[in-house]
Amino acid sequence: MTQKIVYTSEYVDVIGPRCSMLGPVANGGTIVALTEPACWGPMITPELKSGHTVTRPVAVEGATVGDCVAIKILKVRVLSRAAASGTEIWKDGSFVHDAFVSKRCPRCGRVNPETYVEGVGPDAVKCKVCNTPVNAFKPTCGYTLLFDHERSMGVTLPRSIAETVARQAYEFGSIPPKACAYPALLLALADMPSGMLVRVRPMVGQCGATPAIDVPSSHNAGDLAPLLIGAPHELAIKSEDLRKMSDSHMDIDEVREGAVVIAPVKVEGGGIIAGDVHAMQGDGEVAGHTVDVAAEVTLRVEVIKGLGTDGPILLPNIEDLPPLSRMYTQEELATGWNLASQLGFELRSQVAPIQVVGSGPTINEAVVNGLERMAALAGMSLEETKNRVTLTGGIEIGRLPGVVHITMLVPMERLEKIGLAHLVREQYGISRKES
Repeated sequence: MTQKIVYTSEYVDVIGPRCSMLGPVANGGTIVALTEPACWGPMITPELKSGHTVTRPVAVEGATVGDCVAIKILKVRVLSRAAASGTEIWKDGSFVHDAFVSKRCPRCGRVNPETYVEGVGPDAVKCKVCNTPVNAFKPTCGYTLLFDHERSMGVTLPRSIAETVARQAYEFGSIPPKACAYPALLLALADMPSGMLVRVRPMVGQCGATPAIDVPSSHNAGDLAPLLIGAPHELAIKSEDLRKMSDSHMDIDEVREGAVVIAPVKVEGGGIIAGDVHAMQGDGEVAGHTVDVAAEVTLRVEVIKGLGTDGPILLPNIEDLPPLSRMYTQEELATGWNLASQLGFELRSQVAPIQVVGSGPTINEAVVNGLERMAALAGMSLEETKNRVTLTGGIEIGRLPGVVHITMLVPMERLEKIGLAHLVREQYGISRKES
């Protein structure tokens, strides 16, 4: 039965056609997702076959393959009182091919073994069969953050306090009852200087639709998916399967409260997921990870029929747009009309900003992918698209090694034709008279 509101607090590591969905939620309805800290936690949980978990997918009424679902992020509320993250290297002998997917006990050799927790620190997770520490990742420079009551600021902790927090990891992490990953707080990371002050600006690292092939949720993007090609495990894919990804794992800091993600539907119902909420992240996520927290994420969904885009489209908050992509002021328009009228031609002023996500094994390949997606969306040649991005937009890095978001002012006439004009008007307060 279709529901106006669907609550999801179950978690999955592998997403795709085999993953059962909740719902359906009504077209125009609301999804309330309770997320668990979902990066370092799954990394240190050997049973999981992904570097992330996400909420169980929710089907959307009327969403069919070839459509898109517009996901308005209404609210992101950080629940965790503390969180931990840092840089790492893969540990030889503790994984097969891919440390995110196939963790292996270095002693008994079991892949994705069942485990238990004993104590705190990097060796706290142990194999149930042989009692050996199982951690495919060696922290190289980690930290633990404690947040204020309002979740507006955080400070790095000295080791003694980080260890105290680690012993109460589930409480400080506000770990949901159905969580399936160990909290990263168990690691008691404290290599950074204590007392470092940071701002909390939550964003949603995973937000989108289900891919058309079963994959680890962490690999559902063009930069990490190639690790699965010909891999020696059950989640291996072929190179042609890369087109089946939905790129919901974006790690773009603009995917935050107030933004809109327009996700391509690649399985019936769409299968909307959320997860990997970060307390903050700078462009590029250059450390490879950031501060994963438990959060309550409220989403409103709307089906866009027949849009058929290959990857996600973003409508960020207006303050997050590159300066060249923001709507023209009345003074700017007057100047432009004056220039054009003096020479006898019309001003092409009815435009609005669109962002397109591109992904690939490297940043350069991600840019090419994003430009091709933008050209198809805008109905322009690739060369004209490059010029317009240069003149009225820009390219920003979501995640290294290969997720970017490309911004450009697109003619409103084209946005009307593809069914996005009403969303753009609502997002940026554009009246029909202005456009």
